[in-house]
Amino acid sequence: MTVRYFMRLSYRGEPYHGWQSQPGAVTVQEVIEGALSKVMRRPMKIVGAGRTDAGVNARMMVAHFDVDDEIADTVRLVGSLNAMVGRDIAIHEIYQVDSGLHARFDATSRTYHYYAVGEKSAFFYPLSWKAPAGLDYEAMNRAAALLIDTDDFTSFAKLHTDAKTNICCVTHAAWHRIDAFGGEGWVFVITADRFLRNMVRAVVGTLVEVGRGKITVDDFARIIERRDRCAAGTSMPPQALYLWEVTYPGETPCTANFSENQANGI
Repeated sequence: MTVRYFMRLSYRGEPYHGWQSQPGAVTVQEVIEGALSKVMRRPMKIVGAGRTDAGVNARMMVAHFDVDDEIADTVRLVGSLNAMVGRDIAIHEIYQVDSGLHARFDATSRTYHYYAVGEKSAFFYPLSWKAPAGLDYEAMNRAAALLIDTDDFTSFAKLHTDAKTNICCVTHAAWHRIDAFGGEGWVFVITADRFLRNMVRAVVGTLVEVGRGKITVDDFARIIERRDRCAAGTSMPPQALYLWEVTYPGETPCTANFSENQANGI
């Protein structure tokens, strides 16, 4: 009998070459699988809810793994793993789920946050993006609202990937003012059923072009319609991006009843 468990975890992305295991690079998946294999005394594989790029953080990542028998003490397993994975990864919870529930394919939504701060901080620089003064966040939000009615995100998709479709359903996309690191800041919050590789950072980069006055909201709409990655803005730095939440059937995304307080998090 195969027993499936979900693992909820978080990590700081800077030390890793992304989530997914790859030859010659240290990844979050590789580190966790190595620790889990040692504890379980057998080769273990985990499947994540998504694949964050190099340097991208996760406040909540969900992964599943299978074992032959029920785990007697999941709390002890969490403690053992946390003692082995290093300071940049935290395992929060391990719990049994239905054997058919898939961490990636059964996820109903993902939410990302991108944090922009107005003042330089020596302490939080690795966790945010220093935004230039004078960005027009009102215009950026008018442009972001267009994403709700968009289904094809080819203009914001990384080229030459294994994605079979560039269709996504975005249900929330907006900049929210926050108190960040003792000063004023903004966070871009976006929720969708799925995301393409590099999609959020490309969206944010293009919205920043709107905020700087380099393109208009109408230009942003035309970029979407062109379905051409070369038409969109540059990809933003990864350290300010967080996979914030993953939901499954029966769970409601945090952005369903969003408030400014929910944007304050890091």
